[in-house]
Amino acid sequence: MSTKQHYALVTGASSGIGLEFAWQLARGGYNLILVARNEAALNELAAQIHSETGVNVEVYARDLAKANAAQALATDLGAGLRRVELLVNNAGFGLHGRFHELPMEGIAQMMQLNMNTLTELTYLCLPHMMQAMRGEIINIASVASFQPCPNFAVYAASKAYVLSFSEALNIELADAGIKVTAVCPGSTDTNFHNIAGTSHLRAVQLMDSPKKVVQLSLKAVRAGRASIVTGLSNKAIPLASRLLPRYLMGKTAQLLFKK
Repeated sequence: MSTKQHYALVTGASSGIGLEFAWQLARGGYNLILVARNEAALNELAAQIHSETGVNVEVYARDLAKANAAQALATDLGAGLRRVELLVNNAGFGLHGRFHELPMEGIAQMMQLNMNTLTELTYLCLPHMMQAMRGEIINIASVASFQPCPNFAVYAASKAYVLSFSEALNIELADAGIKVTAVCPGSTDTNFHNIAGTSHLRAVQLMDSPKKVVQLSLKAVRAGRASIVTGLSNKAIPLASRLLPRYLMGKTAQLLFKK
């Protein structure tokens, strides 16, 4: 893996799971294209990674929650987009609260980032992967994607899209040598819950480490798995979603994520 030909593009790379992806991929020999809003944090990270691992690191400070951000990034990358062998669509955020009480602007940005930008970046990277007959795509979904989540309604719905989209592409692109995996973490020790305003909830007290989530993600995509649920306590959720009425799953989620 450790040749100068390998490039990975990671969104949301300045913190949390994205930051861990950057480090693990660099230590595995990948050159990096890192994208996040915080330019200072990206530059500092790039310097640290290059100093420790010697890989090339390019940074692009972008707000991917804006419309057409994916196309603007692709334009700036130019021919560099052809180098991307691994795309990690990690950037995303959640808003917690009753749907009608949340700001519409924030909802629109969440949908743009969690679904539209993810879809557009995948679309833009695929032609080059198809031509090379190889490539890997990791899309960060959530265990929330398996059931309706009152008080997390739009976030859970957006992640259900990511899960379904990724599983479909995994089948659709198999004959082209391209692997697509949806990763469904539960609560993870990142800044997500501080932003969402859910750090006090019982449902988020048992947290996974970003390190473990990334290790399992890379193992899953290399094995060609369509999806993976991380965290031992989360393993039963997909099975429960198949066996129990969705209304009951929603009511359970409502108790866990009560505002």
